[in-house]
Amino acid sequence: MASLTCPNCATPVKADDLICFTCGANLPRNSSRDDDAPAPTTVMQEYLRPEQRRNAISAAVLRLSFPTGNVEVPAGTSMLLGRDPEESLVAAAFAEFENVSRRHATITMDDSGHASIRDEHSTNGTFVNGDRVLPGTTVRLADGDVVRLAADVSAEVVLPRQHPDPASLSRPDGQ
Repeated sequence: MASLTCPNCATPVKADDLICFTCGANLPRNSSRDDDAPAPTTVMQEYLRPEQRRNAISAAVLRLSFPTGNVEVPAGTSMLLGRDPEESLVAAAFAEFENVSRRHATITMDDSGHASIRDEHSTNGTFVNGDRVLPGTTVRLADGDVVRLAADVSAEVVLPRQHPDPASLSRPDGQ
């Protein structure tokens, strides 16, 4: 199996990556895909004591599985979705969709691992589970939601499962 590298900086990249996470360059896409299933997301978490956990940034990564590839947004960051390569790191994913605005929507993953989307006053709208997101309005996303840009560019939201804090769990008295 041949290894894939970024054409700009030669850093190894995954087959489903849309951008190089080292230099930020858009990666070329193959027009045909052998499999329709998104690659699994693995999130490694280390154990933190409760006092460490308060100030820690989540290791969670939001994944949007578009037909043209996956877009991953790490905790504590945001990413503009749109066709303008000057503005969007993942513009190559939307290049063939003229109904997607140049600055369509912003996906945000906060430090706690909560995801949201904001419509950037797009021409043809942003939708979550079929409901239109009002321009300039932010909507919280959950695992399994379907995000649609304009009429025909849909992606499933994949978020890692949130595990309860073991320190917050308690047993009833007597056990």
